[in-house]
Amino acid sequence: MPFYSVLEVTPTAEDWIPNYLEHATQMVVQHGGTYLARTASHEILEGDSQAPALRVIIQWGSKAEAEAFMNDPAYAPLLAARSGGSISHHCLIEGKDDFA
Repeated sequence: MPFYSVLEVTPTAEDWIPNYLEHATQMVVQHGGTYLARTASHEILEGDSQAPALRVIIQWGSKAEAEAFMNDPAYAPLLAARSGGSISHHCLIEGKDDFA
């Protein structure tokens, strides 16, 4: 069953971004992930929350793939850089419909 990482990222500094993009992109692919969206082109259609600068959606083949990516020791410094240089939220969503 697929799982989806849904991220909202608003950079507070930009020095971490080039290194993060280069290495995190490679690691996502190595762990079986596929970027479905990685963009600043989005809008809020409902609600009144502050829109993040970027939205990212990654599809994983399984929860284990997503967790392996997040727990990879090589990703730890990249995550620390993103966390220190942005306001970020990351949700992992199971690709199923509980109400069908």
